[in-house]
Parts: sequence; structure tokens; C-alpha cells
Amino acid sequence: MEKLNCFSTSIWHEQNLNFVESLNKVSNKYIKEAKNFEKNKQHRKEYGDFGISYHSRNLVEEQDFIEFRNYVANKSVEYLYDQGVKTDRYNYLMTELWVQEFGKKAGHHSSHIHGNQHVSGFYFLKCGPETSYPLFYDPRNGAMATKLDLREHDRNQIFSDDPVINFKPQPGSLIIFPGYLRHEFVLDHGIKPFRFIHFNIQAVPSEVFKK
Repeated sequence: MEKLNCFSTSIWHEQNLNFVESLNKVSNKYIKEAKNFEKNKQHRKEYGDFGISYHSRNLVEEQDFIEFRNYVANKSVEYLYDQGVKTDRYNYLMTELWVQEFGKKAGHHSSHIHGNQHVSGFYFLKCGPETSYPLFYDPRNGAMATKLDLREHDRNQIFSDDPVINFKPQPGSLIIFPGYLRHEFVLDHGIKPFRFIHFNIQAVPSEVFKK
């Protein structure tokens, strides 16, 4: 019998070390700035680095990231084209780009989506086998409501009925996925530094820019 994989959710992944060294260097000042936010300073005073995630301001307009921004924007349009989108009907706005670093113990990021965004992505700068990693959840409400017990299988293999999947990134890992896909970062024990860039892209009908 012929098998058709319908309504699938594509996640793109590549290993690209070209930006790791330069972006780690320029990101240091933005992480330092995040640590000096008054709310974060108060947290560190009371609890140290426990449970905290240092989140920079929006860096879309910063020249430090322009080469990287252009690269992932082009990749994101390719991603949408691969999904069947008529990409020449839209203009693409990178609405958000920030660098994030977990504290030295119990850093994490709860499950969430990015509203009104069409493409999201991660680029990992500092990570390894001992650090946190992202989880992605099945976005189909009907599928989640009717999950059956899965048979035992190699966890490196992904089945269409898996309720959640994970990626174990390395420095230079780029992951691109739809903005509606719920994701989170598991608890980081602070054994090694964990730092990544997160970005969001919105597709806007070209007609809007002609008015």
C-alpha cells in the first residue's frame, strides 16, 4: 500500500561553524548588558545564577549581526519555498533576534510558541553533551488528544506519532522551524556554558509595501 506523509512539520538543520567565533565574541557585550539589567542584578543578588536565563535586547538592527542575519533570512525563505509557499508574493521581516545564555545552574526556558511569526530558528554558540537542548512538540491538537502508546524504538529514529522530539546541538548547529511549533529548553545543570541565538521572521504580503 502506498504511504503518503501528509501535513508534516519540517525542521531544517545544518552544521555551520562560519559564524561561531565571531558571534561569540560580539555577543559577550550583549550578555554582559543583560546581566546588568536591574531585574537580573536583583535576582543574582538573591539567588546567584540559579534558574536564570540572560536574554539580550532585540539585536535585529545591530551591525554586528548583519552577515548572519542575511544568511539565515535567505535560508528561511528557502525553507518556506520548500514548504510550497509562493515566496515571491511576500516581503520578509526579521522581527526579533537575540542572544541568550543560561546561568550556571538550573537554567531553562519553558514551553512556548512565537505568535504571528512564520519562521523561527536557533543558532548555537556554546553547547555540548552536558548542556541544555531544545524539545519540539507535535503541533497537531487532534493528534495530541488521541495519542496511543508507542512501541519501543531507537530514539534516534523519528516516527510521525512521536509527541515530542529533541535535538542535541553542537556549536554551529542551525535549526529552522515554523513559528507555530511549540518548543522549550530542558533544564541545564551549568556544567558547561550554554549560549544560543534565537530569531523570528514574518512574511508580509508584498501589496502592503506598495500602499
